[in-house]
Amino acid sequence: MAREVQRGANSVLGVEATLWQVPETLSSVILQKMKAPPKTNDVPVIRPHQLKEADGFLFGFPSRFGVMAAQCKAFFDATYELWASQALAGKPAGIFWSTGFHGGGQELTA
Repeated sequence: MAREVQRGANSVLGVEATLWQVPETLSSVILQKMKAPPKTNDVPVIRPHQLKEADGFLFGFPSRFGVMAAQCKAFFDATYELWASQALAGKPAGIFWSTGFHGGGQELTA
């Protein structure tokens, strides 16, 4: 879904959309036990300070019972200095999300 959003944004004249992923918070042992699919190697991991470089944002994340993934929450929690200093003030932002079940709480996610 994120790649399609990126493709759409890049189709707008003068827009260059970059795809990032947030850092993983679980150990490889836990991910293995969960049978989590491997992370893609062609999408770099973003750090909070890199948000200052962007002109705007579209954040996308999975939703389960109306809550974003813990990795996304940890990333947003790590941006507290940016918000406190208003380093991102005036930059447009949006969100998109998906869930695997029609009753998965997606109406609460936003």
